Amino acid sequence: MARKKKRSRRRKAFKILDALEALAYGQILSTGITGGGLWEFATGKQDLAYQTTTVTDSWHGTQQLSSQMVGTDVISLKDFVAEPTMAIQHMTDNFAANIVPMATAGLLTGISFNIGRRVLRRPINTFNRNIMKPLLGSGVKL
Repeated sequence: MARKKKRSRRRKAFKILDALEALAYGQILSTGITGGGLWEFATGKQDLAYQTTTVTDSWHGTQQLSSQMVGTDVISLKDFVAEPTMAIQHMTDNFAANIVPMATAGLLTGISFNIGRRVLRRPINTFNRNIMKPLLGSGVKL
């Protein structure tokens, strides 16, 4: 009975261009959903709340309360922890309003990275072979 040879697995390398592409996708989604980038989401201030104002009509002598959501320009992680229902509501509204621009930006990002890798294949391979491999070993590539 013939024995099957074990398949040797190729060791996965960390590719810097793949990390940059993932960061670009994250930035697109974060900007479309939260109103700010990844950095603003992680380090932003907590300012999401309902603000109620009293409007007095001096002509008729009546008062009206009006409430509006403030701090919605950028939703941060602190906003999400402090007021999760308001943050999710606003993020859902942003997602619905920005789905087409986010999809378009994601599609163009994917196409751009794909074309860029193909056009720059030889310079990238040369850079990996002559600079990255001697400095960082075979585990990191451009």
